[in-house]
Amino acid sequence: MKKTCFFCRFAIPVLLIFSACSTDGGIQQILGTSVEAPVFLDLKPVSSTEIVFTFSLPVRVVSLNFDPGVETESIEEGREVRITFTRPLEEGKRVTADILVEDSDRNSLNVIVPFRARNDRIPALVFNEIRTENNKPKAEFVEFFTLGPGNLGALRLFIAGYSLSKPVYEFSPVEVGAGEYIVLHLRTTEEGCVDETGTDLALSGGADAHGSARDLWIAGNTKLLRKTDALWLVDQDDRILDAVLLCENSAEWGKNNSAAAADFLNRSGGWAGDQASAVVTAGTTNTRTICRDEDLPAAPRAGNWYITATSSATPGKPNNPKRYVP
Repeated sequence: MKKTCFFCRFAIPVLLIFSACSTDGGIQQILGTSVEAPVFLDLKPVSSTEIVFTFSLPVRVVSLNFDPGVETESIEEGREVRITFTRPLEEGKRVTADILVEDSDRNSLNVIVPFRARNDRIPALVFNEIRTENNKPKAEFVEFFTLGPGNLGALRLFIAGYSLSKPVYEFSPVEVGAGEYIVLHLRTTEEGCVDETGTDLALSGGADAHGSARDLWIAGNTKLLRKTDALWLVDQDDRILDAVLLCENSAEWGKNNSAAAADFLNRSGGWAGDQASAVVTAGTTNTRTICRDEDLPAAPRAGNWYITATSSATPGKPNNPKRYVP
């Protein structure tokens, strides 16, 4: 399912400062000096000790700083500027790079860009339970179940109704084991709701926080997920690890970018037929959630999902097998 897509390759927020170190256009034309400035194209972590900046023109590095500080071992210049660090960065750690470069005509460009360090230990995990309704203090949530150990750092969750190109959530470095329930609460409306990124899984307060599950929280009180929507999870190489389509009824299809997301998922590879079919969400409430059948293989199929019975939501626990009957 390895596929690069225009939805997942979201624009990195950067601050660009350009300076053309020249005086007069006529003189430049006579002397052959270019006023075309180098353009920043991309920053990619390629290993735990290397990152690569890509520019439109060959450049040399004038200055380079990182926050938090990172010690560099070598710098290779050109259209691709390869930075090698003296020691591996923490997997998925957020770092901000501040680089000043100039081309052969002394046109300079300052780029300030955040990135996540390379994480090659992404665990196998799947969507497991979803709540699309909010009834304060119980908020919408997305639950994941880990099929193996690893580190969550730099994983990105997309929700079509929020954005097709910008993730709604980016995971920080968190070590997880196989068989963990991870609950991402999609809004925070109470005090004491803290991210459980370490070994203490009873750290967080708040409605639906579970003492033996890992609770993570999105700040604010904005609705991010709806009954007709699409969700997908990607790694640093834009590979889709899992996805699910939601549809309340056929008349709603196409709202919240869901049809566009379905088309993208279908074209991304491995999502044809039943896999691209939407889970029917009519009948869901704050206590009737959308659950994956944990007795079936963890394959991305619409038939693996059901709406649980009234008062049977189980964030942070095995899914209740009782099913809603309209």
